[in-house]
Amino acid sequence: MAEQKTLVVYYSRTGTTRQIAHALANALYADTEEIVATGNHAGVFGYLRSVIEARRRTSSAIAAVKKDPSAYDLVIVGTPVWAWSLSSPVRAWLAANKEHLPAVAFFCTLGGAGGDKAFGQMQEIAGKPPRATLAVNAADVIADRYAPALASFVTALEPGRRSETTPSKTSTAA
Repeated sequence: MAEQKTLVVYYSRTGTTRQIAHALANALYADTEEIVATGNHAGVFGYLRSVIEARRRTSSAIAAVKKDPSAYDLVIVGTPVWAWSLSSPVRAWLAANKEHLPAVAFFCTLGGAGGDKAFGQMQEIAGKPPRATLAVNAADVIADRYAPALASFVTALEPGRRSETTPSKTSTAA
């Protein structure tokens, strides 16, 4: 059986989600695509803007993507959780690409709670259930304690497997 061609798409404001995305890409020999917001989300005012966009469930303007998700067998989408919601740049990417998505999986990084809500919003926009989900607490990323959760998620992504929620002993699943 041929290896599945995988794309990891993510947005990261602080670098936490980026770290998980690159670890996933390395584990899966996957391509990556970083979603670039064209609005400013840096600093204190950027943080406030991010929270407002998340609470209002609005989309950010994003730069044009380079990779076509329909060229892949699996697209893994990653987001930070902002105010118990997915990030506005990921919301924009999903809305723009939902018609071209093959099988999907979702991951998020969070400070405490909101992962389940973010995954529900992602599924609603994508129009399909994820093969697996992974919520990683930002503190576990900083302390480099996410490897067991990541390994479980990677196993759940094997062709033919399906898991609504990937269990994580080191991560907080909200």
